[in-house]
Amino acid sequence: MDEGVLSAIGDTPLIRLTRSCLDVDFKVYAKLEALNPGGSTKDRPALNIIKHALETKAVNAQTVIIESSSGNMGIGLAQVCAYYGLRFLCVVDAKTTSQNIRILEAYGAEVLVISEPDPETGEFLPARLRCVQELLATLDNSFWVNQYANEYNSLAHHRTMREIATALGAEIDYLFCAASTCGTLRGCSEYVRGHNLKTNIVGVDAVGSVIFSGQSAKRLLPGHGAAVRPQLYRDDLATQYIHVTDLECVVGCHRLARQEALLVGGSSGGVFMALQRMKEKITAGANCVLIFPDRGERYLDTIYSDEWVTNLFGDVSHLWMMPERTKEVVSSL
Repeated sequence: MDEGVLSAIGDTPLIRLTRSCLDVDFKVYAKLEALNPGGSTKDRPALNIIKHALETKAVNAQTVIIESSSGNMGIGLAQVCAYYGLRFLCVVDAKTTSQNIRILEAYGAEVLVISEPDPETGEFLPARLRCVQELLATLDNSFWVNQYANEYNSLAHHRTMREIATALGAEIDYLFCAASTCGTLRGCSEYVRGHNLKTNIVGVDAVGSVIFSGQSAKRLLPGHGAAVRPQLYRDDLATQYIHVTDLECVVGCHRLARQEALLVGGSSGGVFMALQRMKEKITAGANCVLIFPDRGERYLDTIYSDEWVTNLFGDVSHLWMMPERTKEVVSSL
């Protein structure tokens, strides 16, 4: 067992959503990954990958750790590297929030910002990955985390699914999980199959992401979806998948904040709205679990900014909480 802050990674709460799902006859639970010490589910693979690399001598005290990240994985790695005293170079891009960059730097990470997208695809991820390869070729004794292909990413999430199964103590009928590197999705899927659970896994992806054969298009929220299908992807990871729009993610976040007092990140809002899309098809008495990957404080300048939302979508604040839902909540007190 790790000492210090790293021992706090995992064992995040599983809570029942009691205010935002009053019109359904099944139970909805949320796995609050924001309560990992680094603020997201990425703490799990960050620790798992670096620990394995240290144990196998792929990394030593002089090794430079390198990774491409839109935010959360970088922060998780910055935390782990700070604890182990390792030098960390994080390649981000112009869409990465200034707050996330400041958090990375506070942990001692060296941040390289890619300002121009890949000219062929118009996406930042290929440009970030090209920068990673250049750094690996330049720096002796360097180690690429490669969250998109490293199996110790997905292996970390066997524990995530085990925690859910243990906490619920009942059959899990549906698991809603956002896709990005496919680490969480694959790890949970492998655990479900390995333990013969009868769980329908719903992969939640962004419109504009290519993970589930979607058409590549501009996406507003960093860390949700991908411009390149990750190597961790497998065709059988999900029973079904749902694409959610940027606006749906924003609406989901605001509903959770207003109705459940949960301040969560963009992909969490998307996962919540994917459940809303499917609720008519879910049988009475079912147990549904939503994995909420990160916290909302990292989105105060975007999702939770009235100015940002209005500039992009117009006045959509009427979608945050429906009047009839407000009455139901008040009458239940």
